[in-house]
Amino acid sequence: MLVGIQDAIADRPGVLPAARGLSHFGEHSLGWLALAGAGAYSAHRRGDTVARRRYIEAGAGAFVAHAASVVIKRVVRRKRPNHPDIRIGVGTPSKLSFPSSHATSTTAAAILLGRATGKPGAQILVPAAIVPPMLLSRLVLGVHYPSDVAGGALVGALTAAAVIAAEAKCAEVKSAEAKSTDARNRDSSK
Repeated sequence: MLVGIQDAIADRPGVLPAARGLSHFGEHSLGWLALAGAGAYSAHRRGDTVARRRYIEAGAGAFVAHAASVVIKRVVRRKRPNHPDIRIGVGTPSKLSFPSSHATSTTAAAILLGRATGKPGAQILVPAAIVPPMLLSRLVLGVHYPSDVAGGALVGALTAAAVIAAEAKCAEVKSAEAKSTDARNRDSSK
């Protein structure tokens, strides 16, 4: 399958440079951390505390997703593609393949960055625009099997869901605490 993907698109103008660019951007989730940091800074400058918090959550989610993928790789220990017909288009920090850390951190970051924008539909449109090119780039570069990028995307989506659920739980706890404080203040003023 990798040979077929490479034969179909890798030699088209701009494909390999774009794939390598995505690879470097996504390495160790650093590009996503930078985007999240820039978003948090911009939101802070605007005085938008909700967006600021969500951009920080996006950076944290991308980092945690990347860390989770590294742990899973060390448990699974699946080797990267190694066949004479597969062209390797970029260096990798390890010989381990499953799951793709790029797919993992990109999926988490895309979902959470889309959410952080606060724009209607961005939570779907941002991942739809960002995730497929990153996943395809890992195949074009010959450094992952399709199941590696699919597994990485799943881990990334689950990480993003956990971040969103944690924020909702924190908001619920804060609301309950505020109601309790209000009730105590009303009782003490009687």
